[in-house]
Amino acid sequence: MSFAQRLASLGPDRLAGMRRGVEKESLRISPDGRLALTPHPQALGSALTHPRITTDFSESQLEFVTGVHPDAQACLAELTRIHQFVYRSIGEELLWVGSMPCRLPADETIPIGRYGTSNIGRAKSVYRMGLGLRYGRRMQTISGIHYNWSMPGLSNEQYFGLIRNFRRHSFLLLLLFGASPAVCASFVEGRDHGLQPLNATTYHLPHATSLRMGRLGYQSDAQAALAVSYNSLEDYAASLEGALTRPHPPYERLGVRNLGGEYHQLATSLLQIENEFYGTIRPKRVIHRAERPLHALRQRGVEYIEVRCMDLDPFEPVGIAADTMRFLDVFLLHCLLADSPPDSPSEIARLAHNQHLVAARGRDPELTIEGSCSRVAVADWAREVMLDCRPMAEALDAGSGADDHVRVLESMLQRLQQPATLPSARVLEAMKRDSDGVFTAFVRDRSAATRAELLGLDLPRSELEAFQALASQSADEQFRLEVADALSFEVWRRSYLAPETLQV
Repeated sequence: MSFAQRLASLGPDRLAGMRRGVEKESLRISPDGRLALTPHPQALGSALTHPRITTDFSESQLEFVTGVHPDAQACLAELTRIHQFVYRSIGEELLWVGSMPCRLPADETIPIGRYGTSNIGRAKSVYRMGLGLRYGRRMQTISGIHYNWSMPGLSNEQYFGLIRNFRRHSFLLLLLFGASPAVCASFVEGRDHGLQPLNATTYHLPHATSLRMGRLGYQSDAQAALAVSYNSLEDYAASLEGALTRPHPPYERLGVRNLGGEYHQLATSLLQIENEFYGTIRPKRVIHRAERPLHALRQRGVEYIEVRCMDLDPFEPVGIAADTMRFLDVFLLHCLLADSPPDSPSEIARLAHNQHLVAARGRDPELTIEGSCSRVAVADWAREVMLDCRPMAEALDAGSGADDHVRVLESMLQRLQQPATLPSARVLEAMKRDSDGVFTAFVRDRSAATRAELLGLDLPRSELEAFQALASQSADEQFRLEVADALSFEVWRRSYLAPETLQV
């Protein structure tokens, strides 16, 4: 079947059935730009059970979760309302609008998320203890946008074909939307980093797009040996199962408990749980309480995919624009419909190398990356992919009666032709122009301006009261979970991590 035939076979009803949602992380900071060391604000409810407002790694790292929406504008509107409520609930604190963190305290004083005394709540905290033990807490304070996307009627095979193509072409997203070309010196203190100083407090790379997605970001030497296959659900599950069940000697030597008898990781396997596997995209399924994600995938199949390589855009009030979502819809549709040959260990290694090159040097006009047969200029390959996306943009607009998707595709082609307009270039230019090249000063000022803008928007009383009710309900739900627990944590932990919980 040709590309055009595949697109036509979807039909307008299935295109209209496309759904998306956003998960957005942000550090809470004090007005002077330092990490807030205060507990998760009580007014926001329980981070364990609230459906819209939780925390990621740190007690200071908020995560906002939208519902599922039929269009980008509706998704953006909900994300904006969540921000409005949060800003009305955190006093003078700010939300850090950059992906790379603010000035950080000593690693051991970065507060890990706390979720109460229930077994599931304790497990979430112990898991985060393990992340800090294995990779350091600083790395876990990096924040980003996760974009969740689905279309009705797709098979597991089709979703995995999409994932393989996404991994081949995700360098394009780093180039177009990467916005983390610089870091605070506190983030790389004591590390070999290869960055260039802008001044005493800021390091950068002149052509970087997304240091978050490069060697300083979510990377793991231990996980680098994992050649996870995306050729099928069965191959993917088998690739992860071994990492979830076999002891990894360096982690085994650390033990599940420290010398004082306190838990400091959930397990001694290479991956404590599925979420520890780093990747630019994941197949996902909504899980039941205490169900393993891999079990849910094996039993009920892929429900949606989660794009994980999007930086926070410091020039957008909530970190992402509706047009960015529209471009992602077009791009993901292209990944779905293009030919998607099987991956291989050699291709997986090549794609990882390409990702690191574009993260560090994406705006370098001389940069080439490895194609399937030869090296290709990154800008030429990006343009080729985007031109191939036009039929998808036209099909999406045909169903809506507007030209939003074609318009945003043309806008991104222009952005590609004018590298100074890319977010990563704009960040460096604004830092040098407005903040004497100081990364933390630039992001703090943008955070303060964003706070003022969001507090200036009207939030109807009914919306405010609905958020307050959710917060209260989530606190009640956490209490019920804590009262209902009958097992000791150790019994619960062993039961949850038992190999059979990964099976159908």
